[in-house]
Amino acid sequence: MASTAAVPFWRAAGMTYITYSNICANLVRNCLKEPFKAEALNREKVHFSLSKWAGGKPEKPTLRSDTPGV
Repeated sequence: MASTAAVPFWRAAGMTYITYSNICANLVRNCLKEPFKAEALNREKVHFSLSKWAGGKPEKPTLRSDTPGV
């Protein structure tokens, strides 16, 4: 039987590692001074494209932009 002392605290708190990592990243970004804070927020943006498939072929893709946490 495994000891609970070896369990990472984020797991013991009921979080996934991704959730813990996102919280830490947001804390670090909020501590930055300008202009570094603005640069970090720009890197946080996510761009992706979606393509619907019809008849076994992709249709024209649409470009999407999403900002996590908004």
